[in-house]
Order: sequence, then structure tokens, then C-alpha cells
Amino acid sequence: MQNWKCVGVITAVVVAIALPVMGQDKEPKEGTKAGDKKPSESEMMAMMMEMAKTGENHKHLQEMAGTWSYTVKWWMSPEAPPNVSSGTMVSKPVMDGRYVISEHTGKMQMPGPDGKSMDMEFKGMSVEGYDNAKKKFVASWIDNMGTGIMMSEGTYDAATRTLTYLAEYEPMPGMKTKMRQVIKTVDKNHRTMEFFEDRGGSEVKTMEMSYERKS
Repeated sequence: MQNWKCVGVITAVVVAIALPVMGQDKEPKEGTKAGDKKPSESEMMAMMMEMAKTGENHKHLQEMAGTWSYTVKWWMSPEAPPNVSSGTMVSKPVMDGRYVISEHTGKMQMPGPDGKSMDMEFKGMSVEGYDNAKKKFVASWIDNMGTGIMMSEGTYDAATRTLTYLAEYEPMPGMKTKMRQVIKTVDKNHRTMEFFEDRGGSEVKTMEMSYERKS
């Protein structure tokens, strides 16, 4: 019962904030009529409930639920041979299927202070969902190789079973970088991910991952 009370309080607060703000528009906006009726409280409630529903796009994300092994190739420089490592990803849906949380763990060969390669433990976590209001897939990413949060928005091509995310992140001060992430579903037990970065106006592939379902 406490959860329902909490939902009621949140809804009441949102409506209480939204309606007065809407009422401040004394002059009709361009493209609207002076007599247009503004949404009532019940209509606002109905809109909120509609935006909270899960659909086919959420079901698509839930297909990744489970435990996966992965192999990753990544390039410090396009001319250099790739570094190769492996790990495990565990994905699970949360909040009644509205989001999917995926946790990556593994070892990566990274250059140490002396320039020599050394094994480092890698941990990363993503939260993915489909935003009904934006009509886009949305994702966040964090890992133990930095302190920032990368936010992405994407679209899904059902014909090729490909989800493409776009983002801009700043790994170091003054180094804002545009990226494109392409995730392809090969079948229910296999998927791939390619990561591209904008390097001086040219797109370069910096990472490639292959996933295989374990359970």
C-alpha cells in the first residue's frame, strides 16, 4: 500500500506543477486557436499512464536478458593491431521491463605508467530503455576507467535487427568526442557490437565485441 501512496503523491505533485505552468500562457501560441482547450487533470493523468506503458521496443531490449560471454577487440590507433580480451556480461530487466541493466566484468590489457602492457580489472554497467515520449531508445554507460556518464539515444532497424546509438562524451577535458555504437542481433544466442569515434572529422572503429549466450 505504501508504494501506491507514493505513486499518488508523485502524480499529484507533477499535475500540480504542470497545470499552473500551462495556465500561464495568456496569449495563444502560433499555430493554435485562442479557444483550444488545455488538458484537464484527468487527461494529464491519462497521458502520464500512457507514457509509462511498455511495448514492443521494451520487449526487444529484454531479449538480451541472461548471462553472456564476450570477446572484445579495441584499437588505441587504427594503424596498430587490436588488443584482445574477454569477459562476462549479465543483463536483467528491471521496473517491470521498462529498463535493462547490463553489467560487464573482465580483464583488459592496458598500458601502465612505464608504457608496458598490464592486466587491469574492467567493470562497466549500462542502463537501457525506450523513451515513449522521445520515441527513441536511450542508454547510459559508466565504468571504472573514468568518472563520467555517457548518455546515448538510438533507433532500431527491424529489417536488419540493428540498434544504433549516437552520443557525445568527454573522456578528457576539452576532448569532446562524437560516437556511434552499432548493436546487431545475429540470433537469440549471438550478437555483436561495433563502436566508432569521430577522429578529426573521420569516423574510426575503436572497438568490436562479440557476445555468446551462456544462459
